[in-house]
Amino acid sequence: MEKKTTPYTEEQVFEIERELRYISSIIKQKGREILANFPITPPQFVALQWLNEEGDMTIGELSNKMYLACSTTTDLVDRMESNGLVERVRDTNDRRVVRIHLKEKGKNIILDVLKARREYLASILSNFSQEQVAELARSLELLHNEMKQERENV
Repeated sequence: MEKKTTPYTEEQVFEIERELRYISSIIKQKGREILANFPITPPQFVALQWLNEEGDMTIGELSNKMYLACSTTTDLVDRMESNGLVERVRDTNDRRVVRIHLKEKGKNIILDVLKARREYLASILSNFSQEQVAELARSLELLHNEMKQERENV
């Protein structure tokens, strides 16, 4: 059997995994620092982000996106609803289905948080050339798409 050649070395894979882990940790920490200036918790940020990106969802759909138990997501939504960030609305096609809807207050908060996170990233990227930023964006998009495709095929 012929051995398959790869365009990378084992050391490169090690380095990429390590750097991604370090970057993820720094982004997570910086994200928490940014969230300290807003009236939401990290799990609420994740929920609001999903609702902002995907639109109205059921508790089950949001639970799946967040990898949480439905009971945990229900508690999270209860707190966000009492803070005026989201509301429960009946589905127009099936009155038995209740969807979580992002209210204006929640939308404004998530947009402000994302703006602050992007400003942080922009300040870091200001040390890169335009070509480096473009190549980084292309490479990350390619990596993300490959991971998404592999995940969907499982």
